Amino acid sequence: MRRLGFALGLAVLAVACGGSGGSGGASGGGPAAKEGPTVAMMPKNKGNPYFVSCHKGGQEAADQLGVKLLWDGPTETDPAKQNEVVEAWITRGVDVIAVSVENKEAISTVLRKARAKGIKVVTWDADAEKDARDVFVDQATPQGIASVLLEHTSRLLGGKGSFAIITASLTAANQNEWIKNIKEQMASKYPDLKLVDIRPSDDDRKRAFDETQTLLKVHPEVKVIMAIASPAVPGAAEAVKQSGRTDVKVTGLGLPNASKPYLKDGVLDSVVLWNTMDLGYLTVTVANALARGTLKQGPGGLTAGRLGSKDVDGDHIVLGTPFTFTKENVDQFDF
Repeated sequence: MRRLGFALGLAVLAVACGGSGGSGGASGGGPAAKEGPTVAMMPKNKGNPYFVSCHKGGQEAADQLGVKLLWDGPTETDPAKQNEVVEAWITRGVDVIAVSVENKEAISTVLRKARAKGIKVVTWDADAEKDARDVFVDQATPQGIASVLLEHTSRLLGGKGSFAIITASLTAANQNEWIKNIKEQMASKYPDLKLVDIRPSDDDRKRAFDETQTLLKVHPEVKVIMAIASPAVPGAAEAVKQSGRTDVKVTGLGLPNASKPYLKDGVLDSVVLWNTMDLGYLTVTVANALARGTLKQGPGGLTAGRLGSKDVDGDHIVLGTPFTFTKENVDQFDF
């Protein structure tokens, strides 16, 4: 898969790493050090193609670094299930736990418990409360994501008009942060845009389809649907297509392969994302560095294999700037 060739700068993912029993990950010397740390990595939803792609990238890094990678999580979006899996990993005594957080309040208590047991914790894709993890691996900054999405929305509306958002769940930590920044930037830069409704998709394409159909009926003035969860993009696009509303366009955050048919037929104007395999790759690389004690602060503080060096800003590491897929460039990518 071709890497998105653009600079780091925004947000959407974090990792956890470290050692159980106060060891900080790999033990010093002997066979344990050669075996490498055990990193337990959790998505929000194992069935979401977005996270399937992240898993592939994470496994690639694990194979290169000698990391034992465990992959588990809910089959559907479920904060309680995330807690159960973390508890099992604590009992097992893994070195690092890396979680894409569905609900930061729900999971932070059990992540603090993991840290108290000597396990390193990093969040990726979506963050927990800061004292519940060591490092956050961010796909892009919320400000950057909001900026790109609003640029597309404003362009499609000619600078004035109504749009609606199809999100993941209403409690999704990263989506809510993006929405917060969207509202702030609307107030300062786009006063003539109006956000009329926000509907949940629960990371489900069919739910996104149904919610978009409802939006178009309840708010006929809406001319842009902004879908900010990857399964929601094709779901919203299909709903607009079936509605026959050629005056309505879709933009959002999604995967190029799932978005391609709708980009080609023009219902979907643009889709914004980062390289999801690179996100998984970076997460496991960070986890490994934390476990081995090789993560350093400052510019170039992490050597990240094929991704080159990455800056470490306190407890924050960013993958890169969002990239816009269009019908002209989408064939260049395969994920």
